[in-house]
Amino acid sequence: MSNDQGKIVDLQQRQAQSAQPPNERFVELLKNFRANALKRYGALVGSMFDSVDDALFDMAEKAENNAIQTRFFDGMREVRKKRPIMERMAQDALIKNFAEFVQPNRRAVDQQSKLDGGLSLVDEGELEESLAVSSMAGKAENRSARSLYSLNQRLSVLLNGTKVSDEENPVGPKSIIKAFQSTLKELEGEMQTIKLIILKLFDKHVVANLDGLYEELNQLLIEGGLLPQLKHQVLGRKPGASGGGGGGPGPSPAQGEVLQDQAMAQDPGMQGQSGAPGGYGYGGNYQNYSAADAMQMEMFNSLRSLLAARHTGYQGNASVAPMQQGGFAQGFQPLAPMVPQGPTLTATDLLSALSVLQNQVVQPGAGYGFASASNAQAVAQIKGELLNQAEKITGQDHKVAAADEDTIDLVGMLFEFILQDKNLPAEIQALLARLQIPYLKVAILDKQLFAKKEHPARRLLDELAQAGVGWSEESDKDRRLIDRIKQIVETLLKDFDDDTGIFDREYTNFVEFAQSLKKRAEVAEQRTTEAARGREKLQSARKLAAKEILLRMEGKPVPDVIRHVLTRPWANVLVLTMLRQGEGSHQWQASLRVADELIWSAQAKTTDDERQRLKALVPELEKALRQGLSLVAYQENDVQHLISELHKLYTVLLEAPALRPNDIELVDDMDMTTIEPAAVLELVQEKAKFVPPPASANDETNFVDEIVLGAKGEEDLDEAEMVDDEFVETARAIKVGTWVEFRDASGHIERAKLSWISPISAKYLFVNRKGLKVGDKTVWGLAGELRTGQAEVLEDVPLFDRALDAIVERLKTNVPVEESAFTEPLPEEPNSPVTT
Repeated sequence: MSNDQGKIVDLQQRQAQSAQPPNERFVELLKNFRANALKRYGALVGSMFDSVDDALFDMAEKAENNAIQTRFFDGMREVRKKRPIMERMAQDALIKNFAEFVQPNRRAVDQQSKLDGGLSLVDEGELEESLAVSSMAGKAENRSARSLYSLNQRLSVLLNGTKVSDEENPVGPKSIIKAFQSTLKELEGEMQTIKLIILKLFDKHVVANLDGLYEELNQLLIEGGLLPQLKHQVLGRKPGASGGGGGGPGPSPAQGEVLQDQAMAQDPGMQGQSGAPGGYGYGGNYQNYSAADAMQMEMFNSLRSLLAARHTGYQGNASVAPMQQGGFAQGFQPLAPMVPQGPTLTATDLLSALSVLQNQVVQPGAGYGFASASNAQAVAQIKGELLNQAEKITGQDHKVAAADEDTIDLVGMLFEFILQDKNLPAEIQALLARLQIPYLKVAILDKQLFAKKEHPARRLLDELAQAGVGWSEESDKDRRLIDRIKQIVETLLKDFDDDTGIFDREYTNFVEFAQSLKKRAEVAEQRTTEAARGREKLQSARKLAAKEILLRMEGKPVPDVIRHVLTRPWANVLVLTMLRQGEGSHQWQASLRVADELIWSAQAKTTDDERQRLKALVPELEKALRQGLSLVAYQENDVQHLISELHKLYTVLLEAPALRPNDIELVDDMDMTTIEPAAVLELVQEKAKFVPPPASANDETNFVDEIVLGAKGEEDLDEAEMVDDEFVETARAIKVGTWVEFRDASGHIERAKLSWISPISAKYLFVNRKGLKVGDKTVWGLAGELRTGQAEVLEDVPLFDRALDAIVERLKTNVPVEESAFTEPLPEEPNSPVTT
């Protein structure tokens, strides 16, 4: 060993020693390079910050509730305040990148410190940022692969031949993104959502324009004499990987083509995918796809990775059966990959076997009743039946390719989710569950089913599920909707072979059908809303009229005839004036003055001036009453009766001061001037006893007193139910168009859509699928039903998206069968077959 000591070489030390600073003749060129990069980078960052205000303001305007809106406005203020600091920090961070770039020894030390750092826990916010940064960098490196490769080669010449990777490039995507990410630490408070939005804008305004920056910098280096003839292009780079990152060079063009050929040979599913970079997995190059499709592709790749992990996990464990005893009756799970035996089944073999099974599907009963155990059992058994049928067709044992087995399991989990989806009524679940075989055929024929949101088969399933959310027997008594869904299911089962265009045709036809139903429902819903709005306005006007009348009568003696006029016919005049002209109108103020004068006219008159004013006022009151009561269609006979009753009252009031005490039985040796107002009222009512008008069409309830009593009852109820918890927050956050399932004490279920929120009372109006009123709820009332389980808010997310999210979460957590995220244990059926 002692003789070999001198032969041991520390590779890191050798690397550090071999790394050289920039060639002196290129120092000036590097300064120009840095100056140009900083100038262009600063302009891009400035453009990004200019767009932050508008983006956050738009999101605040579209916020679902006040809390979210406030968060966006707080973010706007914080970004405005910290923008100068953040822009300066962004420049400083890029300058630091250049400083580290020209100090190779320091770069080697930094790299080693990262390796020695070990593992540490990060919170969820940091993890989201990290994932966003990695995704941005990967896409940018793919998008700018050619210009970035050339830039790396020319920078390596500056460092006397020291290799420069994407990560070591001071203006490489990852370096620039991480430099900017460090500035986000300046944002204080609950800013995680704002940070992610800023990163997204950074991606749009800065990262998306890096290719232009690299071309400019390449041209600058070419003019400086660095590799002017370099025309090398990088092809076949792995998605998301840096060219040469991690201390090693990326694959050469030839290597890239070989790697792709090898991958296609190993996974036949990658072949024939036109326009899909990377084949079945779609790689990571999504620039030709919409943002929604890019997200779906990433999710699909995650699903494939999670499913593929099973193949490694099950290798060497031949005792694991491909299906558990009882199958789906014990809860569905992705089936353990079978031990490879015999040749691999081709896609043609699988499709042939599926066609046979499709023809064997038994028609359900006339009532289409939902038997969860039997339907679930059928979903889980399809894989086993498929293998058995394929064996009959080929005459020998076969194995299923890993990609096809993943597809079979994925479709199985999709339809298991449908059978357990709380958004769908049981009858709709049962119908859609019968489509598993057609959708399995589509998934084998076209791998884009799970990766493209606009796939015809996917859109059709989402549309059928969306239409079924609000279905109930009460709202579909003519069975138009349920029969149309049944017709589509039957058509796909009978006619679908390998022409996926049938899904597009059925989707188009069903959308037209659903739109015709929707238009009729919208007309009925608009009428229902208008009626509710009218009732709300009427009730609000009545409350205001009652308030004004009670305020004026409070603490004052009011004879029965005056009280009758104010609380019945004149209260209606006030309500009508409020509805037609509004609270601040001249007519409203004039109507209130009539009420004031009526109350004043009923008080005792002890001076000559008061008697003279009353005499002059009586004709004017009579005229105002006739005009006002005519507005509410008060009959002339009843108007005349009320005026005659008022004349009796005013006659007594005008004569009362001249009466001597001994002329009135109720008063003994008292001067009228010393009598209390209540006593005067008693005398007046005795002398001018009020006779109500005879029963007629004008008779109305005294809503003034009813509103007072009713308001007290509602107030007490609100205080008793005012428990501010998560259910109240859910009720407040609900949006118009959201479906809610209500269950009464007898177990009857009714699904209703939130159609309108009253701006006056904040009550929620719910309608059924046909636009007819189901009921209205206060926030507290709805929260109480949510709390007790009598109401449940249904998710407003397409079926396919919800299913994929649930499947991903389930595969990530590896939930045991009994604890499935969306499967409840079902009773085991006797004599259930064991598929082998």
